[in-house]
Amino acid sequence: MRSDESFRRRRATNLAEEVLNDDLDFSYASGEPMTSRGMRYWSSGSIPLIAPELLGDIIASASDIALVIDQNGQILSVLTSYQHPAHGRLEHWEGSDIRDFLTVESVPKLDNQMAAALEGQNPIKPVELNHVDSSNWEFPIRYTMHRIGPDGSLLLLGRDLRPIAEMQQQLVKAQIALEKDYEAQRDYDTRYKVLMDAARDAVIFVNLSNGRITDVNNAAAVLLGASRDDLTGSAFAQEFEGRRRGEFLDNLSNAAVSDTGRAVVLQTRRSRKQVTINPSVFRASGERLLLCRIDPADLDDSVSDELTENLSALYQDGSDAIVFTDKDGVIQAANESFLNLADAAHAANVKGKPLANYLVRGTVDTKVLLENAARAGRMRLYATKLEGEYGNQVSVEISVTYLNDRAHPVYVFVIRDASRAEAVRKPGAPVSDDAVRSVMELVGSATLKDIVSETTDVVEKMCIETAVELTRNNRVAAAEMLGLSRQSLYVKLRKYGLLARD
Repeated sequence: MRSDESFRRRRATNLAEEVLNDDLDFSYASGEPMTSRGMRYWSSGSIPLIAPELLGDIIASASDIALVIDQNGQILSVLTSYQHPAHGRLEHWEGSDIRDFLTVESVPKLDNQMAAALEGQNPIKPVELNHVDSSNWEFPIRYTMHRIGPDGSLLLLGRDLRPIAEMQQQLVKAQIALEKDYEAQRDYDTRYKVLMDAARDAVIFVNLSNGRITDVNNAAAVLLGASRDDLTGSAFAQEFEGRRRGEFLDNLSNAAVSDTGRAVVLQTRRSRKQVTINPSVFRASGERLLLCRIDPADLDDSVSDELTENLSALYQDGSDAIVFTDKDGVIQAANESFLNLADAAHAANVKGKPLANYLVRGTVDTKVLLENAARAGRMRLYATKLEGEYGNQVSVEISVTYLNDRAHPVYVFVIRDASRAEAVRKPGAPVSDDAVRSVMELVGSATLKDIVSETTDVVEKMCIETAVELTRNNRVAAAEMLGLSRQSLYVKLRKYGLLARD
């Protein structure tokens, strides 16, 4: 092994001697200045010529891999750094065309760089080439190209890009992990907010360190006689009559840790109502918090009137379209936001019409929404497109709730304009790692036609799975959504092993 390394270094040194001798002859012929020791200096800073016996070691230390090629691309010499043994033994490259050890997309880049170097362009930008040796080994190298002789020989000094590629992959994986954590956190935040808004019990969170309200739901805000924005961040003790902050928090803390779980009876300052507070203490992120459930002392006190007014105002002035339909999907009522989406002049223009008339996929979308809502009580975030009176199409997300606790059940559709979100959303559905890996493994072992056929099967399977999932395994609706006959859908389900899936 050591003798082979010495042999390669001697070859590089001999080649360097030839190049240096050519340069020296040229210097004498051109009359350029030389020192008494036979070394030529650059006018910018006294940089001498390198002794031939040292040139091989310097090149091996300065680059991970060095190649000397002629003007046709034939490899004359190969020198690899002893500090990077991962490249292995590359002596078999010598005498071969460098293009034989490059990927298909790297050959044109090499040809362009060689043409620029042979034409005398200076400086030559670095070029990144992907080497292949055997069929299973591929490694990227960034080369700088230097013309070293009058015969058109080129010196390629390369840096291994695999460490950079590995670091980039690690950064991508870390970014994906952060995105997943962010999505999980946003999911928990959404559940918390929905729970706070939907809870009928009046709930307030109080920070024990400063006695201020950190969060409050609508029911508690109505009991205290203020809005949520006004209450958030304010002192909790100030919302009740005759209470000082320190004493008030001590009473709540003692009641929270009491075995009897006794409630604290107070009178609100704004609404002048008698209420009872049932506190419980817990710790989150290193801070002690109080969860206070507030109940009206008078059981006949109700917030139904306020709730009715708030819901009516939300229906009339809300930014999301709200539509009420009967069990067949015929519109019974629609708010102003829906009229704007549908380009309808008046509510009478849409009342009595099927909601399917305003959906691009028509009865297919309506059937999926109605059947899933009837089965589970609700369906969330169904993506489709809404078509207005004049043919304008808008991407929307639809949530539907089935209200069955009445003589005439109705469906409530909440339709949100999703055109802006769709513009920044990454196209395409996520592809499984197994599917991508199976397609990538075909490269190099199969023709492009076979690879495209395999990719088509993967995409087709994904579309069928998505349609079956959206329709909750309703094969008729899935076939209509995909534009297939029922027989064709069953054939494809059997083909991909999805027929027995629940």
